[in-house]
Amino acid sequence: MAAIQIKTATRVVPQCYAYTTPGVPAHDGWTKIGFTERDVETRIKEQTHTVGVAHKTWWAMRAAYMTEPYGTFTDKDFHAYLKKLGVSRENGTEWFRIEPNVAREDFIDFTQNHGVVSENDADAVIPYKLRDEQAEAVQRTADYFSSRENAEFLWNAKPRFGKTLSAYDLCMKLGARNILIVTNRPAIANSWYQDYETFFGPQSGYIFVSNVDGIKDRKFVYSREEYIAKLNENTKGCIEFVSLQDLKGSIYFGGRFDKLSELSAEKGLTWDVLIVDEAHEGVDTYKTDTAFNHIRRKWTLHLSGTPFKALANDKFPESAIYNWTYADEQKKKRDWDASSEIENPYAKLPRLSLFTYQMSDIVRDRVRKGIELAEDDIEEFAFDLNEFFKTNESGKFVHDTDVDKFLDAMTQQDKFPFSTPELRDELKHTFWILNRVASAKALAKKLKLHPIFKDYEIILAAGDGKLDDDDENEKSFDKVTKAISEHDRTITLSVGQLTTGVTIPEWTAVLMLSNMASPALYMQAAFRAQNPCLFHDKDGNSYRKQNAYVFDFDPARTLTIFEQFANDLIPETSGDKGDFDSRKQHVRELLNFFPVYGEDEEGSMIELDAEKVLTIPRHIHAREVVERGFMSNFLFANIGGIFGAPKEIIDIINNMQAIEEPKALAPAAVDETTAGALNLNENGEVEIPREQIIGTASELFGDKVYADVEDQLASAVEEIQRNVELTPNPKKDELKTLREQFSRPIADTLMDSARAQYGGDLKKSTQKQLERRIQETTDTVVTREYGDYTIRDHQLAKEREDRIQEAQQSGATMAEITQIDEEYAARRLQGYRDMVDNISRKLHSDETVKKAAETIVETVETEKLNAEKDSIEGSVRDHLRGFSRTIPAFLMAYGDENTTLANFDALVPDEVFWEVTVNPQNGQGVTLDQFRMLRDGGDYVSESGEQKHFDGHLFDEVVFNDAVQEFMKKRAELANYFEPDHKGDIFDFIPPQRTNQIFTPKKVVKDMVDRLEQENPGCFDDPDATFADLYMKSGMYVTEIVTRLYQSKRMKALYPDDAERLNHIFAKQVFGCAPTEIIYRICLRYILGFSDEIRIAKNNIRLCDTLEYAKNGTMDAEMRKLFDL
Repeated sequence: MAAIQIKTATRVVPQCYAYTTPGVPAHDGWTKIGFTERDVETRIKEQTHTVGVAHKTWWAMRAAYMTEPYGTFTDKDFHAYLKKLGVSRENGTEWFRIEPNVAREDFIDFTQNHGVVSENDADAVIPYKLRDEQAEAVQRTADYFSSRENAEFLWNAKPRFGKTLSAYDLCMKLGARNILIVTNRPAIANSWYQDYETFFGPQSGYIFVSNVDGIKDRKFVYSREEYIAKLNENTKGCIEFVSLQDLKGSIYFGGRFDKLSELSAEKGLTWDVLIVDEAHEGVDTYKTDTAFNHIRRKWTLHLSGTPFKALANDKFPESAIYNWTYADEQKKKRDWDASSEIENPYAKLPRLSLFTYQMSDIVRDRVRKGIELAEDDIEEFAFDLNEFFKTNESGKFVHDTDVDKFLDAMTQQDKFPFSTPELRDELKHTFWILNRVASAKALAKKLKLHPIFKDYEIILAAGDGKLDDDDENEKSFDKVTKAISEHDRTITLSVGQLTTGVTIPEWTAVLMLSNMASPALYMQAAFRAQNPCLFHDKDGNSYRKQNAYVFDFDPARTLTIFEQFANDLIPETSGDKGDFDSRKQHVRELLNFFPVYGEDEEGSMIELDAEKVLTIPRHIHAREVVERGFMSNFLFANIGGIFGAPKEIIDIINNMQAIEEPKALAPAAVDETTAGALNLNENGEVEIPREQIIGTASELFGDKVYADVEDQLASAVEEIQRNVELTPNPKKDELKTLREQFSRPIADTLMDSARAQYGGDLKKSTQKQLERRIQETTDTVVTREYGDYTIRDHQLAKEREDRIQEAQQSGATMAEITQIDEEYAARRLQGYRDMVDNISRKLHSDETVKKAAETIVETVETEKLNAEKDSIEGSVRDHLRGFSRTIPAFLMAYGDENTTLANFDALVPDEVFWEVTVNPQNGQGVTLDQFRMLRDGGDYVSESGEQKHFDGHLFDEVVFNDAVQEFMKKRAELANYFEPDHKGDIFDFIPPQRTNQIFTPKKVVKDMVDRLEQENPGCFDDPDATFADLYMKSGMYVTEIVTRLYQSKRMKALYPDDAERLNHIFAKQVFGCAPTEIIYRICLRYILGFSDEIRIAKNNIRLCDTLEYAKNGTMDAEMRKLFDL
C-alpha cells in the first residue's frame, strides 16, 4: 500500500530586489524595489514580459536583519525607511527616484538600524491600496451606516483578511473623529498600533491613545491626559484602544477602578465608531453586556475570525454581514495576476487538505455479523469517536486495546500520517482534538509510553491541564508556545481549548478525534493549522508553510460536514436547499482549494471528487444495510413525506408486516388528516400556531395561576428588601442569588401547574429545559438592572471614600464624618432597593409570566407532537422493514451486479414478488405497481375525486444501489463453500422470510451431517450412495453433503479430476426439492454458484412442493417420477 504524500513546507529565500528599465524614458532615474520569496529573475520577468520591456537587475539581497532582534522583513518595511530618508515614490507603485546602488547602500543600513533614522522620524507612513475584497467590505459597511443611526455591522472574515487596515479605512471614509477599539485579546494590540504607525501616523491628524501593556510605551502611543494636552487645530480625532478586561475593571462599567471615564455614556463622549475585535469571543457575559450598554456611540463594527453565517444570523440581518471565507481567499490566491507589481499577498496562506479514514474497521468485531431481528427501538451501528475514546472511572480507556491498535496503525501502516520518518518530519507540531478531559489525559499517558510518540513533547491543553497533581498549571497558549520553542516535535491535546482566536503558526496538522458534528466548530478547529508560517532551521535557512492537513477518522460524518461547509455559506444552497447538481457544483469548487482524500476499496488513499464526497457517507451506510439484512433505517428516505400521502399509500405500508411481529396487526397511525393534526409546516416540522399557544396557555394556567405567581414575586421582593437591611454589604454570589430569587416564584408556580396539567407528558429533561428557559427570561432583566446598579453602587462607594478622606483632611469632627458615612450607606441601600423594584416592575411590564407560560405550552405541545410524529415515522419504518427484509432473498434469487433500485421491479415476476412479501397476519402482499409508487411516487385520484400527487422516494437510491453492490460482492466472496477458511456464508446476510423459509444455522447443519456419517460410516466414500433434501430452504444441507463427498479421499481416488468428480456427485448422488419459485432459485444459485470455472452438466435440484406428497403417502412414487429413477 503506497504511503500518503505530505509536504508541508518549501525552502524559500525572502529577498528584496532592485531593477531598472533602461528602454523606458519615463522611468529614467527611477528604481523598482520589490520583494519575493521565489526566484528573483522569474518574479521580475512576470512583471516585465507582459509589456515587452527589457530590464536590468541591479541587486537582490536577503530580507533579514543583521542585528538583534533578528528576523525577516518585507519590501514594505524598507519602503517606509526610504520615505523617512526623503526618497520620492511614484504614486501607487513600487518605483522610487533613487539610483540602484544608493538604494543598495540604504538597504544594508536598514538591515542594521531596523529603519530608525532619528528620534523624531514621524513621516514613516506609506501609502496603501485596499485589496478588492477589503474595499468591498468598507464600501458595503459605509453604505449601511450612512442611512442608519446606532447600526451594527459584522465582518465575518477569515484570519489574514486585513481587518485592521480595512477598519481604519472605513473610519476615515465615515469621517469619524472618535474611534474606540475594544478587544478581548490584548495580544492583538500590536497589529492595531503597527497599522496605525505604518499607514496613518500622527500626521494623519489622529492620535493613538492606549494604556494597554505591550504598546503603551510605543513611540506614538499617548495616554488620555497626553492626548488632551496635544489637542490643537490640526487634530482630527483620536483612536483609543482598550482591552475588555480594562473596560470591565472601570468604575464606570461595573469595576472598582476610577479610569476610562472618557468612554462612558455618563461622563464621556459619543463615539463615532466602536470596533469590537474578535466579536465571537468573550462578549457574552453580563459584565461585557453591561459595559457595552454604557458606551454611547453612533455605529458598531464587529470583527470575527469565524466565517460562518450561522453564528451571526440571530443578531445581524444578512445585509449587515460581510463574509470572507477560506474558498474566497484561496480563489484569490489562485487567480492573482502574476504581472502585478505587488507580490501575491495570498501566497503565504497554506492550502488545507483533508484525509479521512474508515476507522470503524478496527472495531468491526463489535458489530453483529448475522441478522438479529430489530427491537422496538432500533439503534443503527455507526462508528463514534467519542465512544471509541471513552474512559472508565479509573481513567483508563474502555476500549483500551483498540486505542493501542489505533496508535500502532498511525505509526506503522503506510496510509497513516505518522507511519514513516519522512512523514513525521513533515508533521512536527500537531493539534489533536478530543471530546473529554479524561480521554485527553488517558491519551497523553499512552503517547508518553508509545515507542514512536514518546519522542514528542505532549502538551495537555484540556481541563485543569494536569496529568498528575504535581504538573505545573500553565495557560494553554503559553504552554504550547513554550513547548514548541524548546522541542523539535510536539503534540497538543485539546478538549475545545485553543480552537478559536489563537495563532500557533507552527501547527501543520489537526487530528479530529472527537465526534464534532457542527460544521462551524469543525472548520474553526481545522483552520488552526492554516496560519502562515516561515520556519527557520539551525543553519538559518527559511521554509514557507505551503500546505496544512486535517486527519479525520469518521468519513460519514466528515464528508457530510464538508458538503455542508461548501453549501451553507451560499444562500441558495444553505440549510439543505438546492438540488443535488447545484450542491455538487459547490463541493467541486471547494475541492479545488481544499482537496479531500479517502480510502478506496483496497484501503489505499485516493483523492475524492465531488460525486464521492456527496455519496461516500451513504456508501458507508450501505455496508451497514447489508450487515443488517436490509432492515436498516439507512435504507429509507423522505419518511416525512408519508404525512402528505394518500390513503392508498398508507394502506400499502400498513399491510406490510412490522418487523417486531406484534400479536395483532398494528397500523401506522397516519391518514390524510395527520399532517394537519400534527401542525406540520411546509418543511414537515411541527409548528404550532401562535394563537393556539396563547389560547392553550390561558386555558391551562389562567388568572388564578398568574395571580399566584404575582403573590410569590411580591413575597420574594419583600424578603429581598428585608434581607438587604440585615446584610447590606454585597455578597460574593449576589447576582446568582438574585437570579434565583426572581426566577423561582415564576418557575416553581408555573411548573407545578404544568406538571398537574401534563402529567406523564412532561419528561424530567423537558422540565429542566423549561426551568432553564424561564430562568434565562428572568436573568436578562435581573442581569441588566444589576449591572446598572453595580456601576452606580461602585461610584457611590468611591464618592463616599473621597468625601470621608476630604473631611478627615479638613479636620471635620467624628460626628460629621459619621454623618457622611451614614448618608452614603443610606444612598447605597436605596440604590439596591431601587434595583429590586426596577426588576419587579420590568418583570410585570414585560408580561414575563405570561410569556413563560406560553413557552411551557409551546415546548410541551411541540414535544408531544414531535413524539407522535417520531412514533408514526418509526412505525412506518417498522412496516417498511417488513418489506425490505425480502430484498436480499430477491437479490440472491434474481439479482446481479447490474441490479439497481431503478430496475429492481423488472427482475422479479409479479406473482413471486407478491408471494414473498405476503404478510401472514392479513394475507396481503405488495404488488410491483405498489412498490413503484413507493419508489417513484406518482399521480392519484383521491376519494373525493381530486387529482393529487405523491412524491414517493421512500428509499435512498444511493444507499440501495450501493448495498446491492456490497451484497453481490459478499455473495461472490462466500460462493465457494468448499473453502475451509470461510467464516459464515451468504445466508448470514439474508433474513429468514417469515412465510415458510427458516434457515438452519450452518453449525446445526454440520452437526446433523456429522451424525448422519456416524450412523452410516463411510457413506461419503461411496460413489453410489444417494442423498436427498426434499424440502430445501437454502440448500445448505445439500452443499454440506456435496462438500463431504467432494473432499472424500476415496472419491478423489476414483475421480481425480475435480470437475469430473463434481459432475458425478450432482448427476448421480445429490437430490433436492424447493417448495417455491424463489427458494428454488436461491438454492440453485447457492448450490451451483461455487465456481465460475467448473460447469455442472446435469443436476437434480427441482422446483417441487413435496408437502402434499408427504401427507398423501405418495412421496416415493412421485420422487421416482420427478427424478426419472
